Amino acid sequence: MIEEFGRPGEVREVPRPDPAPDGAVVQVEATGVCRSDWHAWQGHDDGVPLPFVPGHEFAGTVVAVGSDVDRAWIGRRVTAPFVCACGACPTCAAGEHQVCPHQEQPGFTHDGSFAEFVAIRHARTNLVALPDEVSFDVAATLGCRYATAWRAVHRRARVVAGERVAVYGCGGLGLSAVIIASRAGAEVTAVDASPQALELATRLGAARTAGTAVPDMHVALECSGHPGLADAAIRALRRRGRHVQIGLLPGGAHVSMDAVIAGELDVLGSHGLAAHEYPELLRTLPHDAVAAMVGRHGRLEDAQRALETLGASAGVVLIHPGER
Repeated sequence: MIEEFGRPGEVREVPRPDPAPDGAVVQVEATGVCRSDWHAWQGHDDGVPLPFVPGHEFAGTVVAVGSDVDRAWIGRRVTAPFVCACGACPTCAAGEHQVCPHQEQPGFTHDGSFAEFVAIRHARTNLVALPDEVSFDVAATLGCRYATAWRAVHRRARVVAGERVAVYGCGGLGLSAVIIASRAGAEVTAVDASPQALELATRLGAARTAGTAVPDMHVALECSGHPGLADAAIRALRRRGRHVQIGLLPGGAHVSMDAVIAGELDVLGSHGLAAHEYPELLRTLPHDAVAAMVGRHGRLEDAQRALETLGASAGVVLIHPGER
């Protein structure tokens, strides 16, 4: 529980959430620690209420549903996108749930998954049933980092085999992008200041590594959220190249529009993945590669330390709230 932005949170005993009429409650088996959680903890996001429970990428078992939800969901293994759409607006009717104007996000608009139980609204729109072969640990990496990278590669950049792709920032999001782009047949260069992160990126499919912006790329996937690196990535693109900004940038970040105009560059954003697209993602999921991204495991009592040390070591950190 976070009482004050930027101050350490603590584990507390609170009542188990009840499902909304259109919602569900999930018992959390595993939840990832993400840079977005860090931003929420630091108070960088508008609209995060205090006190709040962080956590937005998780997997677990449905233990309760609201009166409007099919009770067949109870007992099913699930995950959900970090953007939980309303399912009723014109944007959702067009299938673009990831940019729903009425979206809710666990860990941002309401209490999240750094808890034994998390409530999800609009369950019929947002719950994703997990195949038996997808472990909770693997599924807990999907809701934010892997799903966001999947959409960035396949739907926004539309990477094709043979293209040169630079991935900037090799945390969980960037490593996911390395896996997905390399398996799409791209020649991937991983860019990061950490030798450990670059070593892991190479194991996951990067053909080359670098510490600074790489010239003559067809595609730049910026996953670090560092303004200077994002601008350098844009300037390094080949003519008619595509830049996808995935990492969260601070407000007012500079973009070299002169380079965008002169090179006819495409600058795109990517924000999650709708639940209805998860079946395709799950069919092509490289389980072993995704599992290899996980660097550390911890209990709920370790979540605060994980936030404070995020990025200090390579790989994804998973928290298991039910472990004591």
